[in-house]
Amino acid sequence: MAGKDNAYTVLKLRLSPTQAQAALMEKTFGCCRYLWNQMLADTQEFYAATDQHFIPTPAKYKKGSPFLAEVDSQALCAVHQNLRKAYLDFFRAPATFGPPQFKTKKSKKDSFTVYCRPYRTGPSIRMTEHGLQMPKLGFVRAKVHRKPLHWWTLRFVTISKTKSGKYFAAITFGYTAKLPQKVVPTASKTLGLNHSLTRFYVDSNGNCPTALPGPQQEKLAKLQRKLSRMQPGSKNYQEQLQKIRLFQEHIANQRKDFIHKESRRIANAWDAVCVRDADLVAMAQTLQQAGGAFPGFGMFRACLSYKLARQGKAYITVDRYAPVAKTCHACGQVNEQLNPRHRRWICPACGTSLSREINTAQNIQAFGLVEYFKQNAETSAA
Repeated sequence: MAGKDNAYTVLKLRLSPTQAQAALMEKTFGCCRYLWNQMLADTQEFYAATDQHFIPTPAKYKKGSPFLAEVDSQALCAVHQNLRKAYLDFFRAPATFGPPQFKTKKSKKDSFTVYCRPYRTGPSIRMTEHGLQMPKLGFVRAKVHRKPLHWWTLRFVTISKTKSGKYFAAITFGYTAKLPQKVVPTASKTLGLNHSLTRFYVDSNGNCPTALPGPQQEKLAKLQRKLSRMQPGSKNYQEQLQKIRLFQEHIANQRKDFIHKESRRIANAWDAVCVRDADLVAMAQTLQQAGGAFPGFGMFRACLSYKLARQGKAYITVDRYAPVAKTCHACGQVNEQLNPRHRRWICPACGTSLSREINTAQNIQAFGLVEYFKQNAETSAA
């Protein structure tokens, strides 16, 4: 049963649909977007009239919109579930999520979700060696680079289309996994990471990534300047726009590849990782260096968190207001007069010459370990 699953994994496949299948996918994208907007509008109208929250089901709209019957009903049911979850998240943390918004055709990515249902003839969705069998769509060819393990159970599939025109299927499997044994961190096996706008990060040992992808802003700007000189809507304009979309997708794939490989390397090598809970956007705006920075440190932190958790290791966050940059790692003295522009400074108490980035990473490691053992002591006492 779905309720017994305590772990999930996702396989993402590149789809190669036929012309008819692609047309049906486009129709499903549009129907899901239309249904979302209709349900959201009716929910807001009902709340304004009665001061009560109610989300109508998809069945209400099928009579007035017969084109909804042409697509898979499971995709329409998923829209209702997604809107319900969006409201639950908003009620739980309004400042974090915000209220649900209407969808437009200009969104970055179109998508719809289909849940796997058991039938007498077998599950409604099946994954094979050469593709994916789905309701309404039939068999869709795909590049299967990894086979699911035999104890995994297929739960749902999310079909998406990128701006460059590529179709992908994110297949979610559920399974029962044993909880990993908790690893108690030590100072020698704990790493502190300090975000760097020029080197992505600097760790507490003074190391930084060596395989960081090169900046692509100049080439992208050149493509965009060429696009600005073309007539919008012309054939050359559309071809140049497609080149920009493909190049932006290439940059994003490079970033994801680097982040996953680097986070996996760190998660396997260390028992705990300490990271400062900093506002990266505000930091880049304050220092006015965002143009030369390699983005994605927020995604990097998220990947580190779940990869460490799967191994029972600790991901420790240090308060953003902790004086990790002004504190001397050698003697613990806080230098309140430190200039934010100084990359190197000398401690006025002990005379130690310090590198700002390395010293900050070392303090993140020390502050993180203190916070970790403090929280565990409070939990044990409670």
